[in-house]
Amino acid sequence: MPSAMEGSEGGEEGEILRYEETEDNNVSPTDLSELLKEGTKESHDRAENTQFVKDFLKGRIKKELFKLATVALYFTYSALEEEMDRNKDNPVFAPLYFPLELHRKEALVKDLKYFYGEDWKEKVQCSEATQQYVDRIHHVGQHEPELLVAHAYTRYMGDLSGGQVLKKVAQRALKLPSTEEGIQFYMFDNISNAQQFKQLYRARMNALDLDKNTKERIVEEANRAFRFNMQVFDELDKIGRSLTEEAQGGGFPVHDGKGDIRKCPYYADKLGTAGPGCPYHAAMALAKQPLVQLVLAACVAVAAGAVAWYIL
Repeated sequence: MPSAMEGSEGGEEGEILRYEETEDNNVSPTDLSELLKEGTKESHDRAENTQFVKDFLKGRIKKELFKLATVALYFTYSALEEEMDRNKDNPVFAPLYFPLELHRKEALVKDLKYFYGEDWKEKVQCSEATQQYVDRIHHVGQHEPELLVAHAYTRYMGDLSGGQVLKKVAQRALKLPSTEEGIQFYMFDNISNAQQFKQLYRARMNALDLDKNTKERIVEEANRAFRFNMQVFDELDKIGRSLTEEAQGGGFPVHDGKGDIRKCPYYADKLGTAGPGCPYHAAMALAKQPLVQLVLAACVAVAAGAVAWYIL
């Protein structure tokens, strides 16, 4: 669920959740966009340094964990967009209602179908941390709709910023198709220029008719949204530690720590610890004997000659 800035792909974890790539000289320190920018810096820093986010940026993301993160996003955005639809005519939120450009639920359904199949609904469930996040979004949408701005800002601006880097990281690390199955969440087909759209979005936020107290409450709610996200990250990290490591980037599989590593032919050979009773080790040792190598070479020569004769 994290978001990253363009250019962070090589492991520059320190800027992965920044939304403001450029300075805007037309804003005032009392504008909501500036208050949110300054008021959530500490939350940004904490979220950036969660283990799940740091591992993701380095390409250390297990496919099963990425699938679970996609499930969490589905439930989160389903709640968020339900409440946005509910408040689309409410003046405290209406100017920020961009369903065609921003809504992610349909894209997430495509991703879940790719990962889980057509019967994905029967295979997924909302986790405990995600449910707490969902419950808060519903409460806000139904009882304090002015605070819905905080949740929309926290999610969508992050997706448009660093989400584009995470798309590349996930696609490469998980060997996802170049046709973008599994990462539809990160595709904003109806936004041609993300930077310009974010400037429009911030201008709309700043034009909302809000008093000082309401702006402060929105900043507080944005920090709350970050905490919910971090709780989801921590939950995923705990799950990740219990999963068997998967091969990433074409590398070899990592031993899962269960059983005796010396009984695994690949690891035993690498560590030089295979015992004489290991068939793999015995075969490798036999193949290294000069006489055996001579016999093998003669067999290869005969086979090659037979193939050449057949072709001619």
